[in-house]
Amino acid sequence: MSRNLSISEMAPNFRSYSNLFIWYFLINFHVVSVFISAENRITRGQSVRDGEEIISKEERFVLGFFSPVGSDFRYVGIWYNKVENQSVVWVANRENPISGNGGDLRIGNDGNLIILNENGDMIWSTNATVASDNSTAVLMDTGNLVLFGSGDPNKASWKSFDHSTDTFLPSMRVYMNVSEVERHVFTSWRSASDPRAGKYSLGIDPRGSPQIVIWEGTSRKWRSGNWNGLIFVGVPGMRAIYLYGFKLNTEGDGRLYFTYTPSNSTDLIRFWIRWDGTERQERWNAGLDKWDLIQSHPVDEECDQYNKCGPFGKCDMKNRPACSCIQGFVPQDLDQWSRGNWSGGCTRKKKLECLSEVKRDGFFKAERVKLPDFVDYVGSEDIKQCENKCLENCSCTAYAFVSGINCMIWSRELVDIEQFAEGGSTLFIRLDRSELGGKSKVTKIVIVAVVLVGIICLSASIWLCMRKLKFGDRLNKTNNEMPKVSPSGEFSSEFSGPVDLSVEGQPGTSTELALFNFSCLAVATNNFSDENKLGQGGFGRVYKGMLPGNQEIAVKRLSIKSSQGLEEFKNEITLMAKLQHRNLVRLLGCCIQVEEKIIIYEYMPNKSLDSFLFDPAKKAQIDWRKRFAIIEGIARGILYLHRDSRLRIIHRDLKASNILLDEEMNPKISDFGMARIFGGNQNEANTNRVVGTYGYMAPEYAMEGLFSVKSDVYSFGVLLLEIVSGRRNTSFRSTDHSNIIGYAWDLWDEGRAIELVDPSIVNLCSRKEVLRCIHVGMLCIQDMANHRPNMPAVVLMLESENATLPLPRQPTFTSMRHSGIKNADMWNGNHDVVSSNNVTISVILGR
Repeated sequence: MSRNLSISEMAPNFRSYSNLFIWYFLINFHVVSVFISAENRITRGQSVRDGEEIISKEERFVLGFFSPVGSDFRYVGIWYNKVENQSVVWVANRENPISGNGGDLRIGNDGNLIILNENGDMIWSTNATVASDNSTAVLMDTGNLVLFGSGDPNKASWKSFDHSTDTFLPSMRVYMNVSEVERHVFTSWRSASDPRAGKYSLGIDPRGSPQIVIWEGTSRKWRSGNWNGLIFVGVPGMRAIYLYGFKLNTEGDGRLYFTYTPSNSTDLIRFWIRWDGTERQERWNAGLDKWDLIQSHPVDEECDQYNKCGPFGKCDMKNRPACSCIQGFVPQDLDQWSRGNWSGGCTRKKKLECLSEVKRDGFFKAERVKLPDFVDYVGSEDIKQCENKCLENCSCTAYAFVSGINCMIWSRELVDIEQFAEGGSTLFIRLDRSELGGKSKVTKIVIVAVVLVGIICLSASIWLCMRKLKFGDRLNKTNNEMPKVSPSGEFSSEFSGPVDLSVEGQPGTSTELALFNFSCLAVATNNFSDENKLGQGGFGRVYKGMLPGNQEIAVKRLSIKSSQGLEEFKNEITLMAKLQHRNLVRLLGCCIQVEEKIIIYEYMPNKSLDSFLFDPAKKAQIDWRKRFAIIEGIARGILYLHRDSRLRIIHRDLKASNILLDEEMNPKISDFGMARIFGGNQNEANTNRVVGTYGYMAPEYAMEGLFSVKSDVYSFGVLLLEIVSGRRNTSFRSTDHSNIIGYAWDLWDEGRAIELVDPSIVNLCSRKEVLRCIHVGMLCIQDMANHRPNMPAVVLMLESENATLPLPRQPTFTSMRHSGIKNADMWNGNHDVVSSNNVTISVILGR
């Protein structure tokens, strides 16, 4: 039965509703306050009290108060947000902990970030020079806490990355000064529950070439070996990964700094120096809720301990005992050495002769070793100059020549040498000649006698050849008539003497080459008969020839009408004479007589790559294994030209017809008429002609005349796609695509890249290997030169199954489409072009 309630009866219910409203308000106020504290910054007037936190924008890191496991003290630190076990990467007040829960982090009156204890006493401050007291502290998603002044929000007054504790994070910059001896950057905790600075530190020694060092107090505990531009050479098994890993960078003011880029930007990676003195690289495994160990140094092995075997000692884990003296040295204290105390090291058996006029010292070659510590000199000399520089210095004890570092010389005791099973570097240790197992006097006399006899015989042979030439039939070439030589005429491989030629615009590159007589080459090629013709191009024809002793040769005879003039001719033969690599064609000699310009090469029985690749009847003869070996061989040859040869060379005309194949189908790069030399420190030059082959020319070169090592990378990318597909770049003109680049991209973009593979090999190839090659090809043909890898990275990506490859961008340039030329040949039948265009050559360095 219903009834009306009196005021007194309603009062209890009203009070209940009031209480519910108050509780609702308090809960929502708490939620709001938590939301505010979850922002990524602290401004003037705000504070973070113990129990509150701020979180970076993308919620990767947290800043707040914490206590290590097993400790009641409170610290302000930064740790990962989404990691189950709190992993602290930075501590502010590591030397001044707070004993209670009344701590407060805020912006102080002077604009600095400060920490107050429960009594209001300041126990820590950023102590920065702040332009304004109206500053802001922001927690970045990199884990960096940055203090900004209000005058310039883009200019930081202070960064936690500049005041690191025990952890190195990706995006950190570790600076070094070459004038400093060493820099301790990270310091371990004292124990797992005590963040105070411990006795171990991690940092960089910039001496010679920088290396990472772990110290125990002031003593070295471990070192990485020197940086060669890709890896630390003292870390066995360390791989160079294009675009990822450690990089040494230069700031605008010339300062150097290391950074680390993970292969996957979403991975949580940390490097930290533990309280036990080990440096660990770890990746967070979200599936297992734990940190996976990637690497750790030093490992628990004798030889990973710094200088385990003392001066001039060598540590080898395969031996027992592990320590031994290097060649030419004996234990300093044999008694202690036999007891297993190797710290005293070794001493020389025989004193060095140094600059004695009687005999010079020699060098013992120690291979696959960790190079000694404390290198005294790093220079740009080549290996022979490096050896001479060491010999000229009586205090020099060893030298090494390392790719990416060049000449390294030690002038003191050799310490911390370790023998590796694989990898490492070659060290040349200076010893007395008698310690090198030299030949006896009788043996030396015999050798000298044999050499003298050989020289006399060679001189007599040359004199006889010259006599035959003098009294033999002479051939006169008039107008364009081909000289005739009797097939039965006696042939001699004589040459009329040396010719001194130099590369265009390159002083000091002259060389002497064997100059063959025209009549000899006419006989060798049966008067340059068509039956001996191997090929033809805009430059002229190539013939097969036969020298006495049945030595086969290839004779390249330039046409009188050829656009390849004397400069290109001199350029090609001079370059070829100076280059020695298994993937480059070997030059045997040349001929310059009246208007004749002829080059003699080693004979390649399988002719050029295009004769197999684009012939439907022969392409099946080069299966995938052979094609992949050809791709690798071409890449190594280009790498030699770009980095490892004495001359730094840009080929400028890489294409299938310029790749020759020997009897074992090994590829050899040929035709260096268009090549250009860059000096060791030269990044740009000028040329007055744009040359090359349409379809293989990089965009910046074809349209603007700019070329660099990346121009060859582009040509290699096109060639790689041709090898995979078995189709010429120009065979796509009648289709929807103007060339192979557009066709390959569409297949790649649609996930059908395997359809690019030559149908004659597609069922017998390694799918994974083919797709990796196509991926590398797509990276090489990027429009922008700085988006393409350099050749060291290309070789690594081809040969490493574990290398992580970046994704390519869609290429939009096609040289055929922009040129407006179809089947045009300015060099008599080839797609080689020459224009009179003044351009600047720019070398764009790989990232």
